[in-house]
Amino acid sequence: MRRNLLPVLALLLGTLFLFLGNGLHGLLLPVRGSAEGYSNEVLGLLGTSWATGFVLGCFFAPKVVMRVGHVRAFSSFISLIAIIALLTGIQVDQFWWVALRAVTGFCTAGTSMIIESWLNERATNESRGMIFSFYISITLIGVVGGQMLVPLGDPSTTVLFMFCGIFYCLAMLPTTLSTAATPQPLKSVSLDLRSLYRNSPISFVGILLIGIANGAYGTLGAVFGARAGLSSGTIAVMMSLTIFVGAIMQFPAGKLSDTTDRRYVLAALSGVAALAAVILALVQPHDAYVLIGFVALYGAAANALYPIAVAHANDFARSDDFVKVSGGLLLLFGIGTIIGPTLGGPVMTRLGPYALFAVTAVSHGLLTTYAIYRSRLRAAVPAEERDYVPKIPVGAAPTSTPESLSLDPRAAPLADVAEAEVASQEE
Repeated sequence: MRRNLLPVLALLLGTLFLFLGNGLHGLLLPVRGSAEGYSNEVLGLLGTSWATGFVLGCFFAPKVVMRVGHVRAFSSFISLIAIIALLTGIQVDQFWWVALRAVTGFCTAGTSMIIESWLNERATNESRGMIFSFYISITLIGVVGGQMLVPLGDPSTTVLFMFCGIFYCLAMLPTTLSTAATPQPLKSVSLDLRSLYRNSPISFVGILLIGIANGAYGTLGAVFGARAGLSSGTIAVMMSLTIFVGAIMQFPAGKLSDTTDRRYVLAALSGVAALAAVILALVQPHDAYVLIGFVALYGAAANALYPIAVAHANDFARSDDFVKVSGGLLLLFGIGTIIGPTLGGPVMTRLGPYALFAVTAVSHGLLTTYAIYRSRLRAAVPAEERDYVPKIPVGAAPTSTPESLSLDPRAAPLADVAEAEVASQEE
């Protein structure tokens, strides 16, 4: 393990600081915006803008990297993210925040793709599964850790925004000081919606609905907490807990879906998420412990859906199409996260903060219905012919780019980096 991780340890440390900044800044903006009296629509647009920038970054950031190189592009992207984090603390203006959030999303996609490309460069076929697991775990720890820093400061001051800038600058150091060889060129991203739907209709529709629900809650959950009278500390616990329990739930849910029809598992989990959301929308509990309990139940079910839907799509795909199918679904999830906050903001304004869960309940209810319907039309792949479910925690928005999928053990074999380096030296 030590031999496999040492070459990428510095890069993983930089990744931790990057996602600490992302988690802190992503929660700080809606908390501060709510305190400033920004409307639900504007606060929802913060998530829509970020997700739009992220999806566009998956398509266009590789062109920037090809033009100026990995190190310069990474430094440029992360410098912009740091500058924007500081500017949002200095210039507290809702219109500037929405516009700048799109740039942050674009640059986050660029930095993530470069990190993932660098990890691919240093990984071997034997170690990439371990490196992939560590990378996903670090992104989860970073986001949750960043969110939990919100109660330690005063969101109405610039201090927490300064900490965001510090984390981003620290994230830049490992790659800029690294002497490792430049990674291979980033892969171009393609999105073939027709072939994705033909391969697995339930995965196509399901991923879109999951993105809508997760995007709505992930962006406006903090706004809901503020409107419901929760303290910033309680809001941070609530938002972090939904991600944490969702990550834990993926293991039993994934194991169950390996032995039964994955569509039944999708229907059951989305049904639980819909039920928890309906209870929250109708009962509107004001006791913090009861509220967080139901939100945790919702997060456990809702955040376990994505990897099962991806695994179901790959059950019907050819083995060499894993990266293409999973990458397309990841971008489709990003499109859903663009739609979710756009719908959630106006609904909350019209019907109150608890109506946020009405939006997620509709999305999960539709997923339950469609999963049961599709299970009647197509036989499931036999359990012995399926691949394992990838344990990839995905919350409010996509945290990985299609570039990361090359690290998954089911992807095509990697080139032997060590042999390539020896061959170049001999020449």
